[in-house]
Parts: sequence; structure tokens; C-alpha cells
Amino acid sequence: MDFDLTSEQELIRDTVRTFARERVEPVAAELDLESRFPYELVAELGELGLMGLPIPEQYGGAGGDTVSYAIAVEELTRIDSSVAITVAAHTSLGTMPILLYGSEEQKERWLPDLASGRKLAAFGLTEPDAGSDAGATRTTAELRDGSWVVSGSKLFITNAGTDITWGVTITARTGDDEISNLVVENGAPGYAISAPMKKLGWRASDTRELSFDECAVPEGNLLGRRGEGFQQFLEILDGGRISVAAMGVGLAQGAYDLAFAYAQEREQFGKSISAFQAIRFKLADMATEIEAGRSLVYKAAWLKDQSRPFAREAAMAKLYTGELSNRVANAALQIHGGFGYMEEAAVSRLYRDQKILEIGEGTNEVQRMVIARHLGL
Repeated sequence: MDFDLTSEQELIRDTVRTFARERVEPVAAELDLESRFPYELVAELGELGLMGLPIPEQYGGAGGDTVSYAIAVEELTRIDSSVAITVAAHTSLGTMPILLYGSEEQKERWLPDLASGRKLAAFGLTEPDAGSDAGATRTTAELRDGSWVVSGSKLFITNAGTDITWGVTITARTGDDEISNLVVENGAPGYAISAPMKKLGWRASDTRELSFDECAVPEGNLLGRRGEGFQQFLEILDGGRISVAAMGVGLAQGAYDLAFAYAQEREQFGKSISAFQAIRFKLADMATEIEAGRSLVYKAAWLKDQSRPFAREAAMAKLYTGELSNRVANAALQIHGGFGYMEEAAVSRLYRDQKILEIGEGTNEVQRMVIARHLGL
């Protein structure tokens, strides 16, 4: 067993860490306060090759492995979750379906702009009545005269309404017992995008409700084979869980970093509060859990890179790091005391950003269902 990162993985880690500290950290609070999408940062991430890190070079990506991608997402989340989810949702959910299931013509047509970060992609799965039960999708698509006519709606869709959004891959019923994936490009007739949704956290990320009213989509925008959409999106979610699990580790690490620094600076009863056992033990527990969570994430990513089954490990990583980030963010804010409850404290933003990690990309309860199924239960 070799737990060392390769020289390439170390370079990616150091590059993203430097970018996050020098470019993201100075503006993170302002972006959050104003709920402003970070266009400038996305452009710079694209220039660094990080908007298409795991996409093959032949399609304009960086050709990186899954471990490198997880490291990049972790390092971004360590500073700001909104920037991190913009990258993760674009890559794992928006771009990956085209890479995995698109025809060669579709890949050559769409991937270069997405892998470069010139355009953003979204993935439309969740509906008002289809969340954890994703197979209950009610959006329909009927083939008429060479076009798919789509009717329905999608909810809580990340990256769908920015000025650089290219389009969204949606799940739709193309038959009585048939779900397929279709690409709907922005500007399609009958496709409407809501105003940005207001959220507890991830305020600088773009989240929208989508509606389709007899929306005409070219027949050639079917992704993969008709009727295979359900299996396709389950596979996409397996891979996406690795990136969200990496976000859990990154957020926990960021909260720990803040708590560790504050505990050494803050004095009570004539000495630094880091000298008190109550604080020292909190920090020791936090560091231990973060290390365990990181190992889970990297193992799931490594298995994927080896083309071995990884769905169970991805679900375990996502479940554990979601709950881990909850415990660490809560303990970090407690260490900050009253100051941590103030909006000016960075830890308060991490505290708000954390909760969605136990909901998005499959709730904790769904992860337990997935894990139990893999256990043969």
C-alpha cells in the first residue's frame, strides 16, 4: 500500500491551495454576502485547467485522474464551498454525462467549451415530486417530427442560469416505463429558467428552477441510448458522490484550520484557550475524523481510477464526510464562541454551507440505503 501522492497530484494540490488562498479567500465573504456568482474566478479556474480536470486532453480537458480531481475540490472547499460546488457540479454532473454517454460527434461538439470553462453545464434530475425517489420523474419528452417535445420542471439545479451556462442534461420519461437523458441547450424554445433561488448557504453558487413548456429539443440531443437514462444517472451520481465527499473533507479541514488558529490566539483565564483540555480534545477529535474521512474519499477515487467497483465506497465516503463536516463545523463554531456566531467570522459561513452536504447528491438516508444494498441487505 502506498499512501503517497504522485508528483502530479502534489502539484495540483499546491496549485489549487495557492489559488484558493490568494484569489478566493479575499473575496469569499463578499461573494457570499452579495449572493454574487464568481465569474472572474471561474474564468481563472478554466485557465488553470481545473474546470475540466478529469476530462481527456483530446476533448480539451487536463486528463487528470479522479484522485487529483477530489484533491482539487477539497482544496477549494477548504476556503469556499460556493466556488467548489460550481466546479464539482459542472464537472461531475454537467460534463461527465456527455463524456460517458455522448456520441463522438456530441463529445467533439460540446466538450471543448465545457472542459475549458468557457461554458458551464448543469444536470437536471431533481423535481418537486422526485428528489430521493429520482425514478419518480414526471418530466416527459415525446418524439415529434424529429424533435423531442419536453414538458415538466426541475428544481434546485446548480449552474443552470449563469451568463456562461451552455445547457442542462435532464432526465425525462420518453415512454410509459422508460427514462432517457436529453441535452437542453440554453435558449431552446419553451425552456424557462427562474430567478436565482435564495439559500441558507452556497449563496454565491447558481441555483435555479427550470420549466419546460412544449420545449423543442433536436432528436440528436438524446444522450446515449433511449431508455437507459435511469441507469445512466445512477452511475453519474456514484461519481458525483466522490466530489461531494471531497467537499465534506475540505469544509471540515477549513473549519478545523479556523478553530485551531483561533484557539491559539484567544486568551481566557490568563492563557490561550488551546491550553485547556476541553479545547485540545475537540481539536484532536476533529483532526482524527478528518484524516479518516480523507482516506475514505481517496480510496473511492482510487478505485474509480483503477476501473474497479466504487459505488459502495463512494456512498460510504459521502455519508461519513457529510456527517463529519457537521460535527467539525459545529465544534469549530463552539470554539469561536460568540464571535463565531457573527457573520464577519469565516466559520459562520462554513457552518451555513455545511448542511447541504448531508442533503445534496443523495441524503444521508439515501446513502445508508445504497450502502445496505451493497451489503446484500
